[in-house]
Amino acid sequence: MRLPHTDRGRLALVLSLATAVALFTATVPLLRDWFDLRVYYGTVDAWAHHGGRIYDYRVPGTTYGFTYPPFAALGMLPMALVGLPTAIALALLLNLAATAAVLRILTGPALRRHGWFGWALAGCALALLEPVRDTVSFGQVNLLLLALVLGDAWLLSTGRGRWAGVGIGLAAAVKLTPALFIGLLLARRWRAAAVATAVAGAATALAAWAAPDASRFYWTRAVWDTARVGRLDYVSNQSLQGVLARLAAPGEPSRAVWAVVVVLVLAVWARRTHRALRAGDWRAAFALTGLAACLVSPITWVHHLVWLLPSFAVLWRRRLLRVAGTLYVVLCSSVVWLWFDDASGVDGFLGSNTYVWVTLGLLLGLPVGQRRPSRPPLNRSASTTAPAPTAAAPVIAPVSGQPGPPLSSAMTASGVAGPACATVRAESSDPTGSTRPAAPNPQSSNERASSYTAKPPPD
Repeated sequence: MRLPHTDRGRLALVLSLATAVALFTATVPLLRDWFDLRVYYGTVDAWAHHGGRIYDYRVPGTTYGFTYPPFAALGMLPMALVGLPTAIALALLLNLAATAAVLRILTGPALRRHGWFGWALAGCALALLEPVRDTVSFGQVNLLLLALVLGDAWLLSTGRGRWAGVGIGLAAAVKLTPALFIGLLLARRWRAAAVATAVAGAATALAAWAAPDASRFYWTRAVWDTARVGRLDYVSNQSLQGVLARLAAPGEPSRAVWAVVVVLVLAVWARRTHRALRAGDWRAAFALTGLAACLVSPITWVHHLVWLLPSFAVLWRRRLLRVAGTLYVVLCSSVVWLWFDDASGVDGFLGSNTYVWVTLGLLLGLPVGQRRPSRPPLNRSASTTAPAPTAAAPVIAPVSGQPGPPLSSAMTASGVAGPACATVRAESSDPTGSTRPAAPNPQSSNERASSYTAKPPPD
């Protein structure tokens, strides 16, 4: 497919794609009706205006309430100053801003070269991904947390590591999953790990001061009770524990087996991230950490899989376009919902866990380290010996202390390996450098419609 070269043609293509995406998201998947945002809004409204307690609130007509650490409620407290429609509009704007930040960090100059047209195409593509469209339509916080974490990745990869760790610390204080990135920082960036730990600790202490009873309840009871979050065997739980729970359904999965699987996954993660960090490939290291976090978390709802986006960026930069395209189609398809009612049998085991297999495959096979530059083509005369300099064209030796950008940081930031030196020649050639089955009511991937008797609460 050839893209249009005129602004008029590009505008027509973007409008057509945007219309198709809007129709798809409005008709094919069920609308989520901002369910999770209603949980957040109701919680802080009851806390601020009605003397309620954070973990006692339930959405009217349901059994679902707040499940995040107390600092998350503290950060969402400004929503109590506005009405629900305004809160929905603000959440939409924040998610759009976070998506733009994620795209900018992951794609670098590749997307900016195409201007507004590139941004528009990327936005349409992202809007079709089930984790992204679910995050937006639920009013979830996943994209915001991803932007915070990737901000630290950008700081580390560009040599601006002074403030690295702040984003990871804040993200870990809002949800527990990003805490694994602190473990990544411990491998090579002790200062950033200390900053992240300090920020997470300070945010948690602030929440304990503002809501001591809620903090005591969460850290002593709620954090250990996965039943508050939802059914482990629910098809939207695309974690390794979800796989084991669906195998054991209707019984409880073995915690010992799950612990062994988690240890094995973390061992693979540690080995692969070590290789990536040794090569200075922070982009791949962060991608691998997001994959491992999704796998080892007890519950990973489908919308949590926005943590797979850095892996797509790695595949794209390595020109593994067919692999990236295939995985993209799978994550747009909502295929796991075909086993919404019954995940038994071989087909249920394979199909209902499709997103788990995608995540596990990426953890095992994602390319890491810097790709070696291809050998430059020979564009010289028969003699490979450079002619001696003449008096009319003297060769000026480079000054050893001449300033210039560090090669390693430039390579890391751009993702392209360049030549280490240049040789003066007469002629030179430098190397260049979804659809799930219809259901009668809106639903959330972590909060089901009230028509279902077993509906998990929000994460």
